Amino acid sequence: MSGFGWKLHGDGRRLEAGEVVRPGERLTWTRTIGLGAQHVVSMIGACFVAPVLMGLNPSLGLMASGVATLMFLVITRGRVPSYLGSSLSFVGVAAVIGSQGGGPAELTGALFVVGLALAVVGVVIRFLGSRVIHAVLPPAVTGAVVMLIGFNLAPVAASTYWPQDQWSALATMGFTGLALVVLRGFWSRIAIFLGLVFGYLLSWVLDLTAGKIHSVDGSGKVTDHLRLDLTSVERAAWVGFPDLHAPAFSSSAIIVALPVLIALVAENTGHIKAVGEMTGDSLDDELGTAIMADGAASMVSTVAGGPATTTYAENIGVMAATRVYSTAAYMCAALFALLFGLCPKFGAFVAAIPGGVLGGITVILYGMIGLLGAQIWIRNKVDFGQPLNLIPAAAGLIVGIGGVSLKISDNFELSGIALGTLLVLAGYHCLRWLSKAAGTYQSALLDGGLTEYDEEERPRK
Repeated sequence: MSGFGWKLHGDGRRLEAGEVVRPGERLTWTRTIGLGAQHVVSMIGACFVAPVLMGLNPSLGLMASGVATLMFLVITRGRVPSYLGSSLSFVGVAAVIGSQGGGPAELTGALFVVGLALAVVGVVIRFLGSRVIHAVLPPAVTGAVVMLIGFNLAPVAASTYWPQDQWSALATMGFTGLALVVLRGFWSRIAIFLGLVFGYLLSWVLDLTAGKIHSVDGSGKVTDHLRLDLTSVERAAWVGFPDLHAPAFSSSAIIVALPVLIALVAENTGHIKAVGEMTGDSLDDELGTAIMADGAASMVSTVAGGPATTTYAENIGVMAATRVYSTAAYMCAALFALLFGLCPKFGAFVAAIPGGVLGGITVILYGMIGLLGAQIWIRNKVDFGQPLNLIPAAAGLIVGIGGVSLKISDNFELSGIALGTLLVLAGYHCLRWLSKAAGTYQSALLDGGLTEYDEEERPRK
């Protein structure tokens, strides 16, 4: 399909068993709008949680996601069904930048640079093909970096959110885990959102029945306070434009944020492959364009003070459940997000999520992000019997998660995600080159479609 002339699928009202509505098709507009609303419900929890965890405006984050999704659909010419929401991959980056004295402006400046780098990567892939990704970022490297990003967040959940209300955190964690395991179909896809609703209501009930809690608050001070403070909700207007701020550029913040580029490339690649498999139409030729579009959308969002964006797995779940891959539904979802973003009271209501509730959600969410790295290893059959795969990943993970720092000068040091990623990436390629030079090279296991890359690189006898 070129452009947005969606073709009506059948009569637009019903689907026979096994039928698929492709990206260039649509159902009736009434049903398409309903599917768009369902996409919003599935992503709104994570889309709001991400900016809240990073200290950014959740209403702006939601509005920016709508703008980003519309941009993505235009740049990809409506070929790739995808919703771009607030990226959770930068939560750890926000914590590190905050600990260094940076604020929202420095954070969004760093995210803008990552968006620019992602757009450049997309252009390169567009011209050189997807093989370049796997040459620079084989699964052994990508899995380690994604795992590092997730597990590096553990101290944030353990020391910032959980202590604010440990029992609400425990109850929310239990409910969310139960929802993820027991519920089916669409409801399991919004389990994180349901967990937030449960924790929100639980905190409200506990405030009414047990009164104030004596614990640390959001600022880290031990006080007597309500779990759920709705003061800002009462003051917020029903209709209004979110507050914007310009980004500020700090070299130290940018260095901390750049490693997440690897995760964003992996997320986009996985999304394109997953949608292509579900629809039966390969979208590999759109990979570079999709990555470029995500980068451009992140730049537009962050230049106004919003979060960086990424493709959302929650919406892939909705497509898998409904078998409707129409980009018309995503256009409707983007327009809904824009409207919700214009309601400051709604944003304030979400921003008031109690810290203990976020503690229960984040212990699961951060762990899931980390274990996605292990999933990359498993799916690509990465062999850790090979020292080439084992050594860089082992060293990078311990250094990154353990908080090891490397002082370069009096004013500059590397630590955490940045140092761990550098060790994994540089270590892998350096060891690979040295092993080839020494004649001991054993090829790393890439995914099934790209094994010929290593065959070409193997030393000839």
